[in-house]
Amino acid sequence: MLELGGAAPAADLIKDVTEQDFMAEVVEASQQVPVIVDFWAPWCGPCKTLGPQLEAAVTAAKGAVKMAKVNVDQAQMIAGQLQIQSIPTVYAFWQGQPIDGFQGAVPESEIKAFVERVVQAAGGDASGGLDDALDAADEMLEAGAATDAAQTYAAILGEDPANARAYAGMVQAHLALEDLEQAEAILNGAPAEISGTPELEAAHAQLELAKQAADAGPVAELTAQVEADPDNHQARFDLAQALYASGDGEAAVEQFLELFRRDREWNDGAAKAQLFTIFDALKPNDPVVLNGRRKLSSMIFA
Repeated sequence: MLELGGAAPAADLIKDVTEQDFMAEVVEASQQVPVIVDFWAPWCGPCKTLGPQLEAAVTAAKGAVKMAKVNVDQAQMIAGQLQIQSIPTVYAFWQGQPIDGFQGAVPESEIKAFVERVVQAAGGDASGGLDDALDAADEMLEAGAATDAAQTYAAILGEDPANARAYAGMVQAHLALEDLEQAEAILNGAPAEISGTPELEAAHAQLELAKQAADAGPVAELTAQVEADPDNHQARFDLAQALYASGDGEAAVEQFLELFRRDREWNDGAAKAQLFTIFDALKPNDPVVLNGRRKLSSMIFA
């Protein structure tokens, strides 16, 4: 495996990756060095411009980052699991998780900045101090000190105004303080260049779920309605939302999966859409996400 900053031949840095070796070449490989994944297709015009520019930026990094090229026409399951809605889409993986990304063709300067950001996130000197501060803020938030966490995230944004993780943390802190209006204002004020990052997409999903929680019905009554009429799809949907609002994400996902199994097209595919919102809101390695994605995929591709 490459060490960060080590030189390596271009053939080792940039590879065509299939569904069969995605786990080895992206998820496992990113334990050692960040891997940028370019989701493309032969018929995609913008991909023909973005791909070479991305390869050039990766090559210039001299081993600090690798690149995997995934043809979505031949990797539809991976594209579905990662919710690739349009191409080109680029994700950066580090230690098995997506940490950054963007969609569409972007200027060459933004591509270079993206690669630099990924390298820094994997241990570059430029962001080391901020990473420590972000870790501390995350710990405050998890411990229930949302106000202190928000102040720390704000200080980080003073140093790095385009720090996606800090913006997402600010949103989460205000959600914890039940200040949904301020959380939404912060999210809407995030710089355009980070609006498509996984952190901000997760924050969007968390805000949406928090809004739904405010209108969630009583779990006991909704459970009784579903038990009385298992085909009452609206009651099951409302029950799943109420379960998530009460903190039982696993039970909520099970109810949405059951609704999807009974009628995947009900209400314009509302069950699937809600599942993706929950998956976006949680960490990619959360057991609720991993189990939910696996069960949903087995239904879709059965």
